[in-house]
Amino acid sequence: MIPLVAYGLLQYLLLTMAGILVIVNPLTTAFAFLALVPEASEKERRAIARKATIVATGILITFALMGGVIFHVFGITLHAFRIAGGIILFGIAMGMLGRRSEHRGIGSASERHDISIIPLAIPFISGPGSIATVMMLVTEAPSVYHTVVVYIAILITTLLTYFALVHSNYLVKYIGETGRKVITRLFGLILAVLAVQFVINGITDLVHEQFQGVLTAP
Repeated sequence: MIPLVAYGLLQYLLLTMAGILVIVNPLTTAFAFLALVPEASEKERRAIARKATIVATGILITFALMGGVIFHVFGITLHAFRIAGGIILFGIAMGMLGRRSEHRGIGSASERHDISIIPLAIPFISGPGSIATVMMLVTEAPSVYHTVVVYIAILITTLLTYFALVHSNYLVKYIGETGRKVITRLFGLILAVLAVQFVINGITDLVHEQFQGVLTAP
């Protein structure tokens, strides 16, 4: 029994990580990071990357924790949030699949000490899409163990992002511009499918709830 539960949680961790990784897209962020700090030393890159990932991790975990409170305060239903979140993610996916440049920021070496919060932590790592994703994953977690798995997935994703930023120069060298575009398009396709599934789940559950309400009405 325990091995089956552990296996199920591992599957959920992989699925959750895939959803968060696709929207955070560490490779694209790494390319933009290198463009923002072309003259930075390795020590400076590590310091900037560390600060950016720590701040982004805090933001994502905070919104994941506050998801239920936000729903209650603003009277937001889970169905509405699923549909809206899916639409937001789909818009981002279309941008990734389109022809526009994935480099979402510009800067110079003299500005590298200011980029750890904006634009690296916000919006590159913890943007609207990733915030909506973690909130949705937490609200849809079937048990407390699955909720813990979501937080573990957030930590693993930001840790992978940190290493991608630190080693961005090697990524550029070995992957190249063409490789970056291919990976970004692939991530965009996966994100589009995930977004459509969120919308389908929201509409299906909403219709089911309304149908049940009609049946149980006096």
